[in-house]
Amino acid sequence: MAGAVNTSGAPPAALPARPGATSMVAMKSVVIDVHTGRSEVVRDLTPECADWVAGIGGDGLLHVFVPHATAGVAVMELGARSDDDLLAALRELLPADDRWRHAHGSRGHGRSHVMPALIAPYATVPVLDGRLMLGTWQSIALVDLNVDNPDRQVRLSFLRDPS
Repeated sequence: MAGAVNTSGAPPAALPARPGATSMVAMKSVVIDVHTGRSEVVRDLTPECADWVAGIGGDGLLHVFVPHATAGVAVMELGARSDDDLLAALRELLPADDRWRHAHGSRGHGRSHVMPALIAPYATVPVLDGRLMLGTWQSIALVDLNVDNPDRQVRLSFLRDPS
């Protein structure tokens, strides 16, 4: 039944294979530890992502996910001070002051919990022949405003056709 919601707690039934479909998708996943320090940061993850998918090879999709309530992942230009511009814009949109109802931690900590609604905690990038298909000036970046948590984890998942 279209639009039905499974409320039984049982795993969902497998969808029937598409007529003519012959391949399955394989997934590999790894968690990398990232030290962000005690200041707001835009941290380039591109080298780690590129090295990891190159080691696997093939075509597919790299999914980058930050399992934290106060961090995000952006695909953007880094260098040329674009990262500084992003942090400045976030400071204007989400000031580190006492307006936030989520008020534990450092002053303005609640803004860190709002930021992932603006910069999602994930991004997906196409991969061809083990290479990230980013645009000329694009990079994959971790965006972290939370000065209370100096260490992060980032999950990289590569979905690919195993053939």
